[in-house]
Amino acid sequence: MSTTTSHTPPESEGRPEDAPEPGGRPGRPIQNEATTEIPVHLLFRDRLGPVTVSLKPAVVARRQDTGEQPLPRRRAPVRRRPLPEVDPELAERPARVLPGAAGVLAGACGITGCLATSWWAGLLPSGAVEALRLPASVGAGFGPAQWAAYAGAGALGWCGFGGLARGRTGGAWVLGLFGRYRGTVRRTGLLWVNPLMRRRRVDVRLRHWRSEAMAAADPDGMALRVVVLVVWRVRDTARALLGVEDHEAYLTECVEAALARVPVEPAGGTRGGATAAGGALTRLVAEETAPVGLEVFSVRPVRVEYAPEVAAVMHRRRIAALDARQRASMLGSVVDSVEDTVTRLTVRGLVELDDYERKALVRDLTVAFCSGRGEPS
Repeated sequence: MSTTTSHTPPESEGRPEDAPEPGGRPGRPIQNEATTEIPVHLLFRDRLGPVTVSLKPAVVARRQDTGEQPLPRRRAPVRRRPLPEVDPELAERPARVLPGAAGVLAGACGITGCLATSWWAGLLPSGAVEALRLPASVGAGFGPAQWAAYAGAGALGWCGFGGLARGRTGGAWVLGLFGRYRGTVRRTGLLWVNPLMRRRRVDVRLRHWRSEAMAAADPDGMALRVVVLVVWRVRDTARALLGVEDHEAYLTECVEAALARVPVEPAGGTRGGATAAGGALTRLVAEETAPVGLEVFSVRPVRVEYAPEVAAVMHRRRIAALDARQRASMLGSVVDSVEDTVTRLTVRGLVELDDYERKALVRDLTVAFCSGRGEPS
């Protein structure tokens, strides 16, 4: 049994692509998407074999002479470059120091050695010899042995007394020898430190800094002047003093950069105000100052005001907005009062009103209530 099919031209030729077909079938609804036509003879095959589905993304190109545009490609999100890392070997570590008693003992030994060398050379006065109850000096005079004894005793005394240092609570010493970091001293009391090391004192207490008026912007882009209060401390003394030239100036620059990126809303706003801005500022500044050994606890705007060039305009705008809100609130309360009054009068049967009388009563009550609320108290 065979069937004969005759090929007739499709009725859709000569008709616009977006026009509906005669059977009520709508035309192609999407005009700007690239499509691929499927031949009709592939839909009605005699043998249905296994169908292979490719998991590779299909490439759909625009059809020529149709005016269709290819699908726009999504751009990859822009990732912010990480902050440069400080030398990983530059990290705080405790320095080797001795108790202050060792320095005092070494200094006393040096002074004693100098006195003994002077007695040996016969340079001590007779009164000092008698007071110290020393035997009579042989008076050997200065020679190489006496000079060597003087040098050794003097060096011992200088190292003993010259290395004494006092550690204070809330402070630390950063030690360096010939340009190399040798450790940090956080101990308190009398200590002995190698006198050849360079000592740099740093304050590690909790500190607060109140800035001057800095430039900022509100969520609408209007210029502001903001004063912030920063609570911070030095967490890593080595990175704070050696990883950056001036860690306090670096903190100031980070706060200014954060204010340029975070919008700050003046007092009385409805978008979170200074609390939301303070949280965002704290996160940004803490992230940028962590590599240099600073720990930022909070960055809070304490005074927010518009810049002088826009202050007058924004003041008038805020007054107008406040007046509009007050008028809207008053109008809403008046409408509620009028509705309640008319409803009670009609429900309780005190008055019988038609449409015209009801409108007149509503008008009179509205005027009366508005006049009463508009009078100064």
